[in-house]
Amino acid sequence: MDTVPFWVQFLALALLILCSAFFAMAETALMAANRYRLRHEAKRGNRRAITTLWLLDRTDKLLSLVLIANTLINAMCTALVTSIAIQTFGHDDNVITVSTGVVAFLLIVFAEIAPKVIGATFPERIAKPTSMVLKPLMALAKPVIWFVNLFVSQLLKVFGIKAGSHAHDPRLSPEELRSIVLEGGNFIPQKHKSILLNLFDLETISVEDIMTPRSQIEALDLDLPIEEIMRELTTCYHNKLPVYEGEINRIVGILHVRKAVALLNQEDELSHRHLRQLLTTPYFIPQDTRLFTQLQYFQENKERLGIIVDEYGEVQGLVTLDDIIEEMIGEFTTSAPSAARADSLTGWDAKGECLLDGSTPLRDVNKRLGLNFPLDGPKTLNGMLLELLQDIPEAPISIKVDQCIIEVVQVHDQAIKVVKLRQLAPH
Repeated sequence: MDTVPFWVQFLALALLILCSAFFAMAETALMAANRYRLRHEAKRGNRRAITTLWLLDRTDKLLSLVLIANTLINAMCTALVTSIAIQTFGHDDNVITVSTGVVAFLLIVFAEIAPKVIGATFPERIAKPTSMVLKPLMALAKPVIWFVNLFVSQLLKVFGIKAGSHAHDPRLSPEELRSIVLEGGNFIPQKHKSILLNLFDLETISVEDIMTPRSQIEALDLDLPIEEIMRELTTCYHNKLPVYEGEINRIVGILHVRKAVALLNQEDELSHRHLRQLLTTPYFIPQDTRLFTQLQYFQENKERLGIIVDEYGEVQGLVTLDDIIEEMIGEFTTSAPSAARADSLTGWDAKGECLLDGSTPLRDVNKRLGLNFPLDGPKTLNGMLLELLQDIPEAPISIKVDQCIIEVVQVHDQAIKVVKLRQLAPH
């Protein structure tokens, strides 16, 4: 080295540090690259993305190449700096110690930390061009990589580790997909993000969570006089109505209201027999059926309305295809009384209070008011309060639930009809 000019040695040192920085930056960028984005670009024919994925599918060989190259380059840097120091200051232990510290500082700053930070900041932008260099290098270094990995594989066997047994699994769980959607930021419009999150919930929510409760079902009793039945038909809010005999648990069919009203224009006198001829077979649903499953059943059976029953066959409520669609994309404009109650749930007033119907579903209350009422038990405010109080209360009475005071305002027919929610001031 004595015959080599200093400027050549310093230039060689700079080139070695740049090479070390390249491998460190490439390694970090490749490991941090978004594989899903790369797959998307690869499907569109991007050669760089295809090459990057090819390398990522051979992570063991890729890491071997990078680490072998970095180790050799760093060793050469240390040797070169030591040689320069000895040539300049002579053989002295202090000189060798200082030169080792200098080269360690240079490598840490310029060949490790800085390039790895850059690689982590712009992973795809760096991974794609560097992969075009690493792939031919991997082919050239194949014998060396094979020789090194031969010893590595034997060492792993000693510890009972099988190489490749825990390969990267590209599949994501629903919870991981939910996190991706939540972190989508400005890439996903807020309305689209809300719909996607609601779709994930369909697997965890049952029809019981969104059903129209039994007490609110609009239905026809065939035991009533025909005049009263027709009066109910002309004033009902729905196009299809459950029809029962005597009491709601004896549902005999579903009546299409328009077909029934059309009979009024006929010359023959309308009778119960005419209505029975219009009935279609009722479709019953177990109360613990998941929403996504029920959506598939509606599609397969060409149904739009189902009667929810418990394990004893007693009617618990009613669910429609529209109810499930509303759970996914939001409520539709409708004139039904239940919708009017839902529309009134707009939020807290200026005093931090909110007046609600006792039959309001807890899920709607949590969504609109930002509360966390438990959903694993009763489904309505009335049901939750009756469970907590273990008695039918006499208004007025108040109870604290989830950082708010619930005041029972009106009780009628063994049910809580009106409640007032009042926010507690944060501590």
